[in-house]
Amino acid sequence: MAVAAAVVARLLTALIGLITNLSFFGHFSFAFSSPAGNHLGLYVIFIPVIGGLIVGVMARYGSEAIRGHGIPEAMEQVLFGGSRIPPRLTFLKPLSAAIAIGTGGPFGAEGPIIATGGALGSLVGQILKITADERKTLLAAGAAAGMAATFGSPVSAVLLAIELLLFEYRPRSIIPVALACATAQAVRIAFVGAAPMFAMPGVSQPRGYGLAVYVVIGAIVGVAAVLATRAVYGVEDVFDRLPIHWMWWPAIGAVAVGVIGYFAPHTMGVGYDNIESIVSGHLLGRALVILFLLKFVSWAISLGSGTSGGTLAPLFTIGGGLGAILGVAAVSIFPGLGIDVRVAALVGMAAMFAGASRALLASVVFAFEATHQPLSLLPLLGGCTAAFLISSLMMRNTIMTEKIARRGVRVLAEYSTDFLDQVLVKTAATRDVVALAADDTLGEVRAWFASQAAGTGHQGFPVLDRQGNFVGAVTRREIMDAAEPESSPLRQILKGTPAIVFEDNSLREAADHIVNENVGRLAVVARENPRKVTGWLTRSDILAAHRQRLKDSSQANSEINIRTIRLNRAPEPQA
Repeated sequence: MAVAAAVVARLLTALIGLITNLSFFGHFSFAFSSPAGNHLGLYVIFIPVIGGLIVGVMARYGSEAIRGHGIPEAMEQVLFGGSRIPPRLTFLKPLSAAIAIGTGGPFGAEGPIIATGGALGSLVGQILKITADERKTLLAAGAAAGMAATFGSPVSAVLLAIELLLFEYRPRSIIPVALACATAQAVRIAFVGAAPMFAMPGVSQPRGYGLAVYVVIGAIVGVAAVLATRAVYGVEDVFDRLPIHWMWWPAIGAVAVGVIGYFAPHTMGVGYDNIESIVSGHLLGRALVILFLLKFVSWAISLGSGTSGGTLAPLFTIGGGLGAILGVAAVSIFPGLGIDVRVAALVGMAAMFAGASRALLASVVFAFEATHQPLSLLPLLGGCTAAFLISSLMMRNTIMTEKIARRGVRVLAEYSTDFLDQVLVKTAATRDVVALAADDTLGEVRAWFASQAAGTGHQGFPVLDRQGNFVGAVTRREIMDAAEPESSPLRQILKGTPAIVFEDNSLREAADHIVNENVGRLAVVARENPRKVTGWLTRSDILAAHRQRLKDSSQANSEINIRTIRLNRAPEPQA
């Protein structure tokens, strides 16, 4: 599957090249090229519009799921669709993206490739008839392999899968994803070699105050990431209010792409060459400012229209441009701090992605893998962390999760270990077990219930034979409602195989067992002697275990604000 995802990445790149060459230059070639060198004049405006019309028709009559930049749609399938992606998207998503990008759309190929790789993984999972968890792992592995094959960044692809797709960190998930990324990287090397995606001259070791400047640049770019996210969804809201079918929206958005592309041709297409020029320090001054501003406007309008394309490359271009601009300003203000404009651009590129997506670790490692510049890691860590902090303070959702959140679904942005997995059954179980004898009659037990001796409030009881071995469990209701004669022994009303849990099981395993067995309590036994009851675990015991978690959390030292809603009574009439 990883090999297939890597091959699809190369095929999509070639297809984008073919459509670009046919649309802007009129010749048949799979070579990856930029639309910026075209000589179409005003006719260039119509090329993106034609692409938008085709994408709109494909979305209307093929699958609406091809709209968007791919990663949010994959996240939604992982969270709420059982990781099932319709097989037709494996074909429609890359084709629609190739048309949108090849006709000048200001997008990257990575989002559609990630979505296509995820669709491949999901398709394999559906064919093999495996569980939803296993299908999720395959989806994430395919998506990460697609990213690794596109950018030559296998480690950051694994981190991206963890931060945006897996929502967990477990060996059974990480190992397949890591192997898929390593395989995809090997395929990429076989096709294009091991050179970095964005060639960048060597940089020097950053100094103390200079590092602080990079952190400030990251924070400013974090604010820009928030504004960019809001702008995209603001444009989407404007399109939602249009009185025409959404099928026509990509063509309308493409008008802006064409007009802007006429005045600034480098804003069209993937723009990987722009990113390389920015981080290598070859693009500065007025040209950089124009590219930064117009690329942002073109991308925001086009993406908000619901066309098909990726967000990573545009974010890298916009963030890199802003970082370089801020770097030039910092050099002029603090000339003696050793600030490198190229490092500032790289920090801006990664910080924009970190702020917009909150994939912090993936952003840092990606910038390193894409440039092979190890001395940039410290500025990247500081700048991306600052952007991550600003984004977390200013924005509830990210560019990846806002669309899902707008559908009324909560997407967790913070992951922690399951507290129930950390507590053993023997710690939380009740040791003072009230047991019943299997040979006692129903009449005797009912009489005991009616006496003061049974005033314990227990609703369930283990039943033991004469040797003290566990033979079953019974509830108070089952005893009181039993239709058997009063003289019948208690063992006569026992049903099925008794549910047990071992002392060294976790509370998470116990809770899952309670759900699977559809019971309210479990007998606790030791592994060396499973017939001897050593404790009794109820649902209330599991909930009570959370008290320690609450004590250990920050809420223990602060008042939890819980409002009690009271019914307002009408005032009584005055006498």
